[in-house]
Amino acid sequence: MTSQKNSRPFQRAQPPTSSQISCNRTYLRYDLCSIDGPTVLDPTTYTFFTVGPTSPTVQVEKIKPYPRKYEDYIMAQIKELSITSGPPSPSCTIQHDAPALVFSAGGYSGNLFHAFNDGFIPLFITASSIYPDRDFIMVVSEAHDWWLGKYADLLKVFSKHPIVTLEKDNATHCFPSATLGLISHGFMTINQTLIPTSKTFMHFRGLLDKAYCRNPISSPPHRPKSEPRPRLILTCRGKNVVRRIINQDEIIQIMKEVGFDVIVFEPTSHTPLHEAYAMLNSSHAMVGVHGAALTHALFLRPGSVFMQVVPIGLDWAADAFFARVAKGLNLEYIDYKIGVEESSLVEKYGKDNMLLKDPYALRKKGWPTEIMDIYLKEQNVKLDLVRFRKSLEDAYLMAKKFMHREG
Repeated sequence: MTSQKNSRPFQRAQPPTSSQISCNRTYLRYDLCSIDGPTVLDPTTYTFFTVGPTSPTVQVEKIKPYPRKYEDYIMAQIKELSITSGPPSPSCTIQHDAPALVFSAGGYSGNLFHAFNDGFIPLFITASSIYPDRDFIMVVSEAHDWWLGKYADLLKVFSKHPIVTLEKDNATHCFPSATLGLISHGFMTINQTLIPTSKTFMHFRGLLDKAYCRNPISSPPHRPKSEPRPRLILTCRGKNVVRRIINQDEIIQIMKEVGFDVIVFEPTSHTPLHEAYAMLNSSHAMVGVHGAALTHALFLRPGSVFMQVVPIGLDWAADAFFARVAKGLNLEYIDYKIGVEESSLVEKYGKDNMLLKDPYALRKKGWPTEIMDIYLKEQNVKLDLVRFRKSLEDAYLMAKKFMHREG
């Protein structure tokens, strides 16, 4: 989903005369409010109060600081925050010298893809746009313990200050100013032309290095009297999860025959990200079926190989999500679009069904949830061994060149 409203540089809304509060609600994906002056946060009421001379007219703004405002279903679940110029603010318990950057860790954040697409990438864009040379304090609503734990290393590189978690804090906090909301450039996108500091996906990758790089890159296992083999990570989905490779054992054998050392990676919600980073950052290629686990491609080194297996009906998502990651990180990208006979849907619906024969025609008519659920939640893949081998051979040549160049 794109819009001209998302294709122009970020601009602060001009506040009304004598007001410290301004909100820009013209963007498709997000609202952004700012308090240009001292403010007091009362976390028990999710309210920011301005500090200073009061106006006869009280200004009140509401915002849900999560960058999917076009999606009513999920936005209904996001906690709403208030900004007000009256009544007088409560007294201050904790004084901060740095401004507040306020956002929600709710919504779809339990999904790794959305944690980055709706969270950390917009957080990077917002920090680079508004606080490029200044530290800030993250004020987060709906920050569950598991989220704080899973992303602790990454959160620390955004700010040196402890996070203020709204649901767990009763003290009032004073800030010199505040920004509420996160800027999004679209699915898995960082558009440097829209950021005053011209930051790119490569800068975001550098942030991930800072968060997760703990050891130097290790070499593949030594093989006496033989050439080193490029290391390939096969990102797979569990047996009880759809969009898995039915003939995975045969595919692994072909990968080895082509010349790869193969590591099977089956991430779960409990997989430590520093371990995933270490594995991907020391590899030369990654292969996987379209799904949230491919978000780990963010940990691939620029120049390495990324192959996405694209099930029937998911071309648009494959391009909008992970092909953009590949482009942003300068990866050697291969999209393997499966044929009708490689989809498990053919057994249930038949190869002449429009679901398989012409998914684009269905899309033009609008895809209701029940159609999307068929592609996303009913489909597995059985890869054509001959056809897929050819793509693996191409991937091997690129991965081997990368290995010789970068180690």
